[in-house]
This record gives sequence, C-alpha cells and structure tokens, in this order.
Amino acid sequence: MRVSRARITSNIFFFLLLPAAAPLVSALQAQPGADQSVRQPRAASSAAADPAQIFERGRAALAAGNLVEAERDFRQVLQLDPQSGDAYTNLGVVYMRGKQWSKAVSALQHAERLKPQAPGIRLNIGLAYYRQNEFLKAIPAFESVLRQQPDAAQARYLLGLCYFFADRWADAATTLEPLWPQESGEFAYLYVLSNAAHRAGRTDLDDRATRQLLKVGNNSPEYHLFAGKYHLNRQEYDQAIAQFEASARANPRLPFVHFNLGLAYLGKQDYSRARDEFLKDAEIEPDLALNYEQLGDVYWQTQDDTNAEKSYQEALRRDPRLASSRLGLARIYQRQKKYAAALEQADAALKADPARTDAHYIRGQVLLHLGRKQEAKKELAAAGGTGGQPPARLPSPELLQDSQ
Repeated sequence: MRVSRARITSNIFFFLLLPAAAPLVSALQAQPGADQSVRQPRAASSAAADPAQIFERGRAALAAGNLVEAERDFRQVLQLDPQSGDAYTNLGVVYMRGKQWSKAVSALQHAERLKPQAPGIRLNIGLAYYRQNEFLKAIPAFESVLRQQPDAAQARYLLGLCYFFADRWADAATTLEPLWPQESGEFAYLYVLSNAAHRAGRTDLDDRATRQLLKVGNNSPEYHLFAGKYHLNRQEYDQAIAQFEASARANPRLPFVHFNLGLAYLGKQDYSRARDEFLKDAEIEPDLALNYEQLGDVYWQTQDDTNAEKSYQEALRRDPRLASSRLGLARIYQRQKKYAAALEQADAALKADPARTDAHYIRGQVLLHLGRKQEAKKELAAAGGTGGQPPARLPSPELLQDSQ
C-alpha cells in the first residue's frame, strides 16, 4: 500500500497506525502473549554452511534495516533447512518492511504451516492483507488470533476496522467496544465506533462515543476533521462542510481535510469546489491516489473526458489496485465507443475487486456492444440490478495512512 509522507499527529493515530505499519511478531519483535519461542535453525553438517550462523546474520541485518542482506540470509537458511518456520517468519517480516505485501503473505503462510500454533504469524498475515486493503482476507487471520488470545488488543482493533470497512457494522461495534477503557481518548477509535454503532442501530453506544468525541476534541483541527467525517457519512453535507472548514482554518495543511471537503462538495454536486479541494489535498498529499481518483470522478461528471482519463491514470500509477479508477476508465472508453479498451479496464476492475456489482454491470453493457450477448446476460445478472451504481461507502484514507 502507498506510503503517506504526511501525518496528522503522532499521538492521535498511534494505536491505529503502528499495527498497520510495522510487523509486530518476529524473531526481532515478540509481543506479550505472542509466539516468542524463536528457535535456531538446525545446524548443518558442514561448518562452512551453518544455518544457525546465517540465521543470526540475517537477524542482525534485519535489525539494522538491511533488507537485501536479510532476505539473502534467510533464503540461504531455507536452502539448507526448508523446514525452518523461523526463517520463513523473518523472511515475511523482511517483505513487510519493504512493503512487498504479496511476497510477505506467501512467506508467512509457509511459516504458518510449519508453526500452526503461533498467533503472531497469523497476526502478520492479517496485517499484510490489511495493508493491501484486502479486508475480507484479513478477517479470518485476526479472528483466529482472537480465538487463541481474547485479550490481544491489536488484533481486536484491526479486526474491528476490517469489519467496519466490510460494512459489517454490528460486528465492528461489538468487536471494538471492549477497547473503550484504553482507546476512548483517541479520535479515530471514537469515530469508527460511533459510525459502526449508528449503522448497527446501537443508539446508546453511538451517543456515548459521540459525546466522548466532543469531550476529548477540545476544538482541535483533528476533532473538526473527524466530526466532519461523522456528518459526511450521514450525508449531512452542510454540517460536514462547516466542520471541515473549521479544521482547515485552524490548520490549512492538515492532511485529508481538503480531501473530505472535496467529498462533501461532490455530494452536493458542486463540482468546481470539489475539484479545487481535491487539488489542494493533492498538494499536501501528492502520493494519495484517491485524490486523483476523485478528480477523475469530478471531470467525468462534467464530461471532461480528457482530464478524467488523465486523473484516473494518475491514480492507477500510484495504486494499480483501485477498482473505481479502472471503472472510471471503462466508462470513458465505453462513452467513446472504444469497447475493447473498456472491456480490458472492466476486467481489471473485477480482478481487483470481484465483488463490485457495478463492475459487472459495466462489463455487461460493454459485452452487449461487442455482440457477446450470453456473456453480457450473465454479467448483468451478477450486477443484481445495481444500474451501475458504485458502492455507497465513502473512502477513508485518514484511517489507513501509514505512520512512516
């Protein structure tokens, strides 16, 4: 996932971000209650190729941040001892540090097969999926950690976030509520909990979290950001804009405040203001792919296909997995009657997110134009009558930014 160079403040997102940004369980970083039994790999008969010594060398390289050397050493250990779960675990950590998430998952799954009782390995598997926005894949890993360690706060928080992003509102609220004693002073926690409780119909918990958010806010720019997002999720656009503007007045360069202002103006169909806000946030967060994706949506709505195409391509250059940007390009090419190109982008969108019903709808429409009626019928049936409408959930980059 993209590395955000800007932070809101280090203390506000500490609990939320550190689990998402740093591999927590390895031979180098053992957490209380996690698997801390890092065994030395079996010694080889040849003193010149001692896997234990190579393993220690890899640990030292990893501790020093020398990822290339660490990867080489742990791979050498695995050549000598293919059953070394610790070597696979640390290799997974190497890839997580380098943000090579797919490689990390593969290495950690090998480690899990060799050490099935180590919850820390499953935690890191969940983290690797989480960092790729693969929330549905992360959920089973975090759930398994909690079954084995019910008091594992980091796994509980991340599981609650995954439920939240998967629209499992009741599960999110139930999972996050026990963290209240230690997390009720944090904006991000209160924002997620209040919204999950609201959507789950848990009025008491929603009210409690909202009151607490106001209590700890102290009129800070960060408070106004999350208060605005609270209203934005309820489509209360004027109230949201008032909060975001208060945040921007206090700190004009606060990351994500202009992004969310853009979303609010987009919701009001005020496209020129929305465009201006996304451009402001792009100056602050130039690597945030979602700014360019939303700009693409603005230009699409105003029938400026040239700038829409450029914006979606900019978004995909920063994050090739953005299904909405792929679908934006598909819509443009469909409107331009470039049906082969439109189909290619619709296929890429479904590869990135197979559950997107609007992707099935657009693909079905394109297939009809290509004369592939039977395939089109299946795709339109898979769309389930969505009419090509995108998911209603708002993007929340302020909850997913890195701490680095």
